[in-house]
Amino acid sequence: MRAADPAPTTTGVPAARPAPGEPAPPAPGARPARPDAARWPDVARVPAASRARAAITRAVVRRALGGLPLRAEFAGAEPVGRGGPLLEVRDPAAFHARVGTGGLVGFGESYMAGEWDAPDPVAVLTVLAAHAADLVPVPLQRLRRLWALRHPHEERNTPDGSRANISRHYDLSNDLFALFLDDTLTYSSAVFRGFPAAWDRLAAAQHRKIDRLLDLAGVGAGTRLLEIGTGWGELALRAAARGAQVTSLTLSREQRALALDRVRAAGLGDRVAVELCDYREARGTYDAVVSVEMIEAVGAEFWPVYFRTLDERLVPGGRAAIQAITMPHERMLASRDTFTWIHKYVFPGGLIPSTRAVEEAVRDHTGLRLTRRDAFGGHYAETLRLWREHFTERADDVAALGFDETFRRLWTFYLAYSEAGFRAGYLDVQQYLFTKENPAP
Repeated sequence: MRAADPAPTTTGVPAARPAPGEPAPPAPGARPARPDAARWPDVARVPAASRARAAITRAVVRRALGGLPLRAEFAGAEPVGRGGPLLEVRDPAAFHARVGTGGLVGFGESYMAGEWDAPDPVAVLTVLAAHAADLVPVPLQRLRRLWALRHPHEERNTPDGSRANISRHYDLSNDLFALFLDDTLTYSSAVFRGFPAAWDRLAAAQHRKIDRLLDLAGVGAGTRLLEIGTGWGELALRAAARGAQVTSLTLSREQRALALDRVRAAGLGDRVAVELCDYREARGTYDAVVSVEMIEAVGAEFWPVYFRTLDERLVPGGRAAIQAITMPHERMLASRDTFTWIHKYVFPGGLIPSTRAVEEAVRDHTGLRLTRRDAFGGHYAETLRLWREHFTERADDVAALGFDETFRRLWTFYLAYSEAGFRAGYLDVQQYLFTKENPAP
């Protein structure tokens, strides 16, 4: 397996690679090394902020945190908050400058720069996620369009844009993902039998999730299955082992290469085809379609096209099983046009839908019928916890792959931020079954 070459992004942030021999990660609680300005220009540089803006930001931040069940400590100032998990701001001037100019993007970059930290970042971020709707005063929320960053035009999920967006995340390095995922290399929520979840049960929980989807779609011997979003091939392998004929689509060259290796190693090359193909370019008809956490990368303007593709590819009587992360509809509407830290550093072009948005897109643009929907957000929180803990435990191995300390803080924040969203109920995950009715006689 080969690590992907550093790829410059539309925001000027390349995939991070340190020089050989970079020192091991610092001890817990130590201030991280200064970010490399060439790799991380917007993290290395603290934005300029006027005195007035800085004063307003300090007042808004202290007001927002003061009413929350946490304790925020600012170097040289009185702590705020009603008590709870600790948020330690080591460099208040830089922290306020970033938040005042970049909002949540600045908040995440401040963590990457080591200007704030927390003994339990998930606990702090869970509190913030639970109060996301009222952290910013209502008058400032009304001015959101004036200060919120906008999506770069080149990150629209056109066919070319989708290829670039997917590559920036999934082509980072197969070896990186293998360090924190279990042996199934499944990068989506597992389904556990009970909590708390244990690492040695994660692979079985991932198979349980996959089997539930295949059962929903009615996949068995002879089924012609289309998978939209290959991952590293575990679902395709499991479907082929049932006797299905699988066509799996991906836009990641790195994922496709490893998925094909795994298919060949399993002796299932005659039952699984993995194609480097956009879902809009799919052809043929199938008895079933399965797509796991793919819709989040589609973009709202293309949701109708995505669901029409499912409809068009299914034969009459066919079934589509979809796993999707969701968020409350009102929060989706409030944030759908905002460029966030996740867009800039993790998933360019992405948007998490609401259950209402999914169901309206299917109703208005297809002939599919919603037959079943099951939510299991608590399982995703546990999945993310296990990934985050495993990633942290293997920090030296991540560094050995060529990912610098700023990247490791980025990835830790991403996993903690996501876990917090599910723990707070701000995010959920659903398994849907859509069916295509047989035409009337």
